[in-house]
Amino acid sequence: MFGLFKKDPRRDIVLALYKRVADASRAPWLYLDAGVPDSVEGRLESLTLHALLVMRRLKALPDPAPEVAQEFIDVLFQHVDHGLRELGVGDVVVPKRMKKIAQNFYGRVTAYAEPLDQGDQATLAAALDRNIPGVASVRLVPYLVASEGLLSVLSLDDLLNAPTLFALPGPAEPAGHRPA
Repeated sequence: MFGLFKKDPRRDIVLALYKRVADASRAPWLYLDAGVPDSVEGRLESLTLHALLVMRRLKALPDPAPEVAQEFIDVLFQHVDHGLRELGVGDVVVPKRMKKIAQNFYGRVTAYAEPLDQGDQATLAAALDRNIPGVASVRLVPYLVASEGLLSVLSLDDLLNAPTLFALPGPAEPAGHRPA
């Protein structure tokens, strides 16, 4: 019975990792320059993009990294659930919304995995355009590819302790310039 009250030391590490991912997903440039909508849905999309990059790296590392990946996803969904409740979503509706959010999350993971694996930036841009209305995929794709490159060289210890996990955004396009 007393085992139920033991503190899991890895939980604090996973929470810190989640916080760094969540903070990165809230970077103002994502909303101002990359066109991610500044809405609940847009913030979930940004969180999903950042979380899936970390999750992909964790799953590629040896044990216990896949377990850490699952703990990371559990923490992510706990925080999303909490956020919905703070927004005033009723207790009866939260499980239905969470089911839809989880389906969207894993759908995005699937949609972005193959283009990331193959380095197919055009297909990645098309998937982003489908899933995030109004996004400037020309700004977001290079950031995601560079971030995955940075993550790909990190060990589990580095990943759990690095203060910065994601690339810096590249320069914005000149005002009014939108590639065809």
